[in-house]
Amino acid sequence: MHTSTNKPQLSFWQLWNMSFGFFGIQFGFALQNTNTSRIFSTLGANTEDLALFWLAPPITGLLVQPIIGYLSDNTWHAFWGRRRPFFFIGALLASIAMFLMPNSSMLWMAVAVLWMMDSAINISMEPFRAFVGDKLNPSQQTAGFAMQTFFIGCGGVIASLLPTIFTDYLGVSNVPVNGAIPDTVRYAFYFGGAVFALAVMWTVFTSKEIPPADLKKFRQERKDNQGIGKALTEILGGFTKMPKTMVQLALVQFFTWVALFAMWVYTTPSITDTVFHTSDAQSAAYQEGGNWVGIMFAVYGGISALAAFILPVLAAKTSRKFVHMLCLIIGGVSLISIFAITSKQMLLLPMVGVGIAWASVLTMPYAILAGALPANRMGYFMGLFNFFVVIPQIVAGVVLGAMLKHWFNNQSVKVLMLGGACMILAGLLTMLVKDDAATK
Repeated sequence: MHTSTNKPQLSFWQLWNMSFGFFGIQFGFALQNTNTSRIFSTLGANTEDLALFWLAPPITGLLVQPIIGYLSDNTWHAFWGRRRPFFFIGALLASIAMFLMPNSSMLWMAVAVLWMMDSAINISMEPFRAFVGDKLNPSQQTAGFAMQTFFIGCGGVIASLLPTIFTDYLGVSNVPVNGAIPDTVRYAFYFGGAVFALAVMWTVFTSKEIPPADLKKFRQERKDNQGIGKALTEILGGFTKMPKTMVQLALVQFFTWVALFAMWVYTTPSITDTVFHTSDAQSAAYQEGGNWVGIMFAVYGGISALAAFILPVLAAKTSRKFVHMLCLIIGGVSLISIFAITSKQMLLLPMVGVGIAWASVLTMPYAILAGALPANRMGYFMGLFNFFVVIPQIVAGVVLGAMLKHWFNNQSVKVLMLGGACMILAGLLTMLVKDDAATK
């Protein structure tokens, strides 16, 4: 990116403003991750089919993020800048989808809206990663990603708790009527859609972007890069030009995101089965279990918000990859431990470990990667890196349902154990990564 190399040191509040949009983005992701399996099951989906229905998020990420990264690298507007047009457009579309999702009356409608919602969230989210690389010196990049992680954690806590808040404190019905999605879930999505738009707009209108150092040269290069054929060549050709660090991180990401996908898809059926003793999605007990999963996810979100500011300190005393390895192993052991827990209160304990891992997943790989990327391709390579977030989820979506049925005797909790093992393996593979800008 042809921006000035003399990037100013930003204040705490400037970091706050440029990252605040992630608070809203995580409302979208947290409501999706916490409630999608519940919505699908309420509308009649079988447990073994859930992973297939969940393919929408990774596939849309696979298609959307590299394209948005490429486009934002080649965008400049005097008022809107480079990344902020995509923040704005994605926020509007995501908010609309979040109002539509809980009003789905049939399973196919919910699946279709999930595609739309996840595409829109990805349009907003992808440029946020590049935004840190654009605006911050290497000395501040880990802090920038940590600030994003803090807002992801805070947004995740509140969004995950919304159905419980509506049930326990506002007296809203949590029981599906005539097979419809409960009012608690509907109102949670309405509130989340509004927060998503407002938080992203805060970043759009309080943060400025650094213009290209040579605007004439930038415009000529942008003109040269126009055309669908050129764009596809650039996007696909990047696989052969990935820095070594990115290739090594890709393997870590693969096993990490298989684990996370397993957790998001199968926690609800696991907990409703092993702790609430029901698989009937129309029952009050199942919906109560769905609310409790929201509380569990809120715990890991809250822990990640706190850990976000501790991890950079630990990384400075050891190394970023050592911290990432340790956090992933803690998260993996925590996921495996769910198998032995039958008390709903005790289920909150492993979520502490998952939260520590989640904080590192959102911070360390991106901080390591940002130091290894060419500045003028930051958005593109951050988008390409997302392939190694979504491909493992697509693989998991295709195979986990069959494994659940044929290997695990339809015991969803065993899929969580498999996810934990994958996360531990990802942690061990982290030690093979070369960190070019290692913080010792």
